[in-house]
Amino acid sequence: MAFDLSELQNIDYENVGSWPPVIKGLAIIILCAAVLGLGYWFDTKAQLEELDKARTKENSLKKTFETKQRKAVNLDAYKMQMKEMEESFGTMLRQLPSKTEVADLLIDITQTGLASGLEFNLFKPQSESPQEFYSELPITLKVNGSYHQFGDFVSAVAALPRIVTLHNISIAGTESNLTMDATAKTYRYLDEEEISQNAAKKKKKKKKKRRR
Repeated sequence: MAFDLSELQNIDYENVGSWPPVIKGLAIIILCAAVLGLGYWFDTKAQLEELDKARTKENSLKKTFETKQRKAVNLDAYKMQMKEMEESFGTMLRQLPSKTEVADLLIDITQTGLASGLEFNLFKPQSESPQEFYSELPITLKVNGSYHQFGDFVSAVAALPRIVTLHNISIAGTESNLTMDATAKTYRYLDEEEISQNAAKKKKKKKKKRRR
């Protein structure tokens, strides 16, 4: 059926029943499209947004599950690694002298130097520097000797059963009269009481800083 545009001019908007069939069809299509559009805007769009959120959450939960699953699968390996680390840490800790053994260690260092043929001009222990579970004791050294004697001393210190490290080494003088300045650092482990005291001191310092 042909549609004459002039028919639009004669439409009675108050009497829908008198509209031509083509116009009625167009009106119904437009009305349905409007209803669908409004339905999408007010209902379907919100549901789609909720669906996207649910999918995002699902992906996040999957990743979390996969991570936990990998950890659970490797739990025995982690336990084994932890046991090995604890044993290694215990071995290293045993290489640190206790508070009562430090004096003997200082004697060992001086005897090592003398056995290497060195002449001590200065051997001065400095103040201890407490760390988390150990304390660092620096010793200022100044010795005379030859390059060969210095090498023997450094090798002998490294071979001591207790941990001793040498820092800030400088050698000056003539070949027949060499002087080596260095800082030897030894370490001792802190007992539980000392660790508690250090922790309490740190807390006090933090409180003072906050008050300032």
